[in-house]
Amino acid sequence: MSRLMLSFLRVGILALAILGTALAQSLTFWSWRPEDKEFYDDIARQFEAQTGIKVVFTAYKNTDYNTALSSALAAGSGPDIIQTRAYGGLAQLADAGYLLPIVSQEVKGLDKFPRTLLNAARGYKDKRLFGVPFATQTLGIFYNKALLKKAGMELPQTWGAFLGTLEKLKKAGITPLANGAKDGWTLEIMFGVVGPNFYGSTGFYNEVVGGKRTFNDPVFVRALKEEAQLTPYMPQGFMGVGYDDMRTLFINEQAAFFIGGSFEIGYFRAQNPKLDFGFMAAPPLVQGGRPWVSSFADGNYSINAKTTHKKEALEFLSFLASKEFGQQFTDKLAQISAVPGLTSKDPVLSQVIELTAKYQTPYLMLVGFRYQNPTGSFLLQNGLQSLLDGKATAEQVAADITKGVATWYAPFQGK
Repeated sequence: MSRLMLSFLRVGILALAILGTALAQSLTFWSWRPEDKEFYDDIARQFEAQTGIKVVFTAYKNTDYNTALSSALAAGSGPDIIQTRAYGGLAQLADAGYLLPIVSQEVKGLDKFPRTLLNAARGYKDKRLFGVPFATQTLGIFYNKALLKKAGMELPQTWGAFLGTLEKLKKAGITPLANGAKDGWTLEIMFGVVGPNFYGSTGFYNEVVGGKRTFNDPVFVRALKEEAQLTPYMPQGFMGVGYDDMRTLFINEQAAFFIGGSFEIGYFRAQNPKLDFGFMAAPPLVQGGRPWVSSFADGNYSINAKTTHKKEALEFLSFLASKEFGQQFTDKLAQISAVPGLTSKDPVLSQVIELTAKYQTPYLMLVGFRYQNPTGSFLLQNGLQSLLDGKATAEQVAADITKGVATWYAPFQGK
């Protein structure tokens, strides 16, 4: 073989080696949070600067994410790093073999995370750990301070006073609630805010999970009816008002209240830095009564079981479990990071943290009944859409949820 040919061969081998190293040090990362893209792109740059490992972040629309991810995983592909839902959302992927199990020794600091959050990153059948928790969320009511002041109103202290405030706002020509009913998951969020005061919060949750009660219980039926009472205060044509429309109404100060989750804070601030808003629990039934806020682990950072870059993926997860990352997550996204030992300077997030510490209760369907199909969430969301559209009664919705969950949840069978 000539010297020239040997030179070309050496160059080719060197080029392949360089390419192989580059490919081995490049991770793909998918999420359902397009609004967080700037943040994660910056995190990727920081991680690459520290490790030399490139991370490419791709965000899908919230309502499209599950389909895109499931299709990719079923085809044997998908990203290296997956932002997974918590509880049943993760469990379905883990039990199907799509996620890589991890142990705390592989991810620095993971053993310091609260057990309640780690439990949201386990399979339903396979109880191993499949992710690093990224946030906790709390549900409640955002309010526009300027609009309430304009209408001469103070924050209502009871549920009856809240309904009265909505009525007064409507008469004053101000849209009381930004919430619509086009996207069923937002109606479940509303139920997570309204429902606990009526169905009995954690006590009911424990009994229904234990099979001692079902969703046919009168307290659950009443909670459904109370949410339906809010329809006169929603935007005109509320059945066609979707999530993006809801946010726009509140951000542009066209609605006084927005029932949602703490994950909205950063987005609200980014879209309208001048928006003066606060956060409250759904008012209790009686003056001085105990309110409740549904709280849950929002999701996890998981690894695709078919990744060819396990070492690099675990290194990235260690970075995502660090206080360095967690504090940035809290400060820049105005969310409660799952990383323990962090604080917040955001006044609204501080309100959320305080309410959560005092009044948290499990987010009913997500924490307890989203493990197999039909999930409690699917049944509740569809049922609420029918209820609010006048196509079903609260009793019918409750019966359908109980019957649907009973197809896979043994404690409900025969009841």
